Amino acid sequence: MKTKKVMRLRKFSLHPITAFILMTLGVIVLSKILSLLGFHATYTRIRPENLDLESIFVSVKNLLNYDGIKYIISNAANNFASFTPLISLLIALIGLSVAHASGLIDTFIKRVTLNISNKKITFILILVAIFSSIINDVGYVILIPLAALLFLANGRSPLLGIITAFSGVAFGYGTTLFVGSMEVNLISLTTSGARLIDPIFHVSLTSNLFIMIAFSIVMALVGTIVIENIVLKKLGKYRLSLEETQEIEKLIVPAEEQQKIALEINEKRGLKYAYIVGIIIIFTFIYMIIPKLPGSGMLLDMNEETYLRQLFGPNSYFQDGFTYMVSLFFLITGIAYGLGAKTLKSDKKLIESASEYTKNIGSLIVLLFFASQFIAVFQESNIGTVITAIGANIIKDLSFSGIPLILLVLLIILISNLFVTSPVSKWAILSPVVVPLMMQSNISPQFAQFILRAGDSITKGITPLLAYFVIYLGYLNIYNKEKEPITIRRAISYVMPCCLIMGLTWILLIIGWYLIGLPIGPGVFPTL
Repeated sequence: MKTKKVMRLRKFSLHPITAFILMTLGVIVLSKILSLLGFHATYTRIRPENLDLESIFVSVKNLLNYDGIKYIISNAANNFASFTPLISLLIALIGLSVAHASGLIDTFIKRVTLNISNKKITFILILVAIFSSIINDVGYVILIPLAALLFLANGRSPLLGIITAFSGVAFGYGTTLFVGSMEVNLISLTTSGARLIDPIFHVSLTSNLFIMIAFSIVMALVGTIVIENIVLKKLGKYRLSLEETQEIEKLIVPAEEQQKIALEINEKRGLKYAYIVGIIIIFTFIYMIIPKLPGSGMLLDMNEETYLRQLFGPNSYFQDGFTYMVSLFFLITGIAYGLGAKTLKSDKKLIESASEYTKNIGSLIVLLFFASQFIAVFQESNIGTVITAIGANIIKDLSFSGIPLILLVLLIILISNLFVTSPVSKWAILSPVVVPLMMQSNISPQFAQFILRAGDSITKGITPLLAYFVIYLGYLNIYNKEKEPITIRRAISYVMPCCLIMGLTWILLIIGWYLIGLPIGPGVFPTL
């Protein structure tokens, strides 16, 4: 009997840092090849001041030459220092580390969330993550670390918490309970596109309000089902370390078994202090965004004409400083809790405990460095801009209308979003083509804008070119108990069920809303 030798290929996986280095080199080589092939496109830009159309020629920039290499080397430090996820994360961790060190986060979890079912916690977390996009990308840096602590305290895998928070922010991006920064940034582009057909067309800031509220709730429900029934099984069992087990036991031991009548009193007093101080801070921040009161309006950009642009415009102090404000909230309430609960023995002890919480982010900082170089090099190459411009030209050259047009636009946005993750950058290229075409097909510009939101959300969480993807990847590896690191491919595979099922839900709901003709905002419908 002949023995058959079966050759088994060893599983090959790259550390995320190595992967980002190789992808950066790959982009440099690809830029050379595409540049030699003359990969380029021309797209139309609208001048908002007079609505004149301007043709923009864009080609792939060769980075494998003297100028390209000089750019990569000379801008490495600047690319890292200006990398928004790095700055936002460090600012957020200042407040979170103090709140954790003082015991505020653990006590809050013990008293508020331990009696809530796992599915309800997942739903609430996803809903909050979806709403967080009202202020740009703050949800990634605040909710991902918090979700890990929340799930761990409930005896669940912190990896599942990280995946849940990231999926909620990424795949529900731009759907909130009220108008946010994304809306303010898109409105001007949508209005300019609409005025190519109707010179007096007006797009209001609340034009997507009804559909946003409905979709945010539906997406939270669908996301909860996917996380609890698919991702949880895919993730497998999480092995708690001895230290983590001891931390959980501290939270769930029944009161009668603890010698802690005094501790109970201290915790209640600490929470009382934290609640009072927290309410004062919130009202202070609210007062700072109310115009025309004595000493108010400090966080508004008073150079803007409308209130929402003062609040969410490009130079808004409220928008630019929101991550710091949230961090400050956690820092001050954490100190207030520590004073009330008598967990703050000294400033030295507090700083040491806070530093303990952040001790594992060293590898994440290194990962952020190489990710920042990869994204900067890709953006400098213009590959993503050319792909998006080609997509705009495909839409323009095909005579589709109605549902086929909606699906085509969605497809182009889905593909473009893998390479250009900023919704405003995509819409600047696509709106001069998409909005007029849809108006000619009796589809309202406001609905066209919401289609952009949908396409932007569906594939946002599965591209390493999303700057905040690296925060998600880094935290997965911080809580990873396996010998092998979690790779980029594996991190994407964790959220792929959310991408596919929530994405399909987006598409079906958009088509259904269009066919039924429900209002998408006050006095605004999918059709003209």
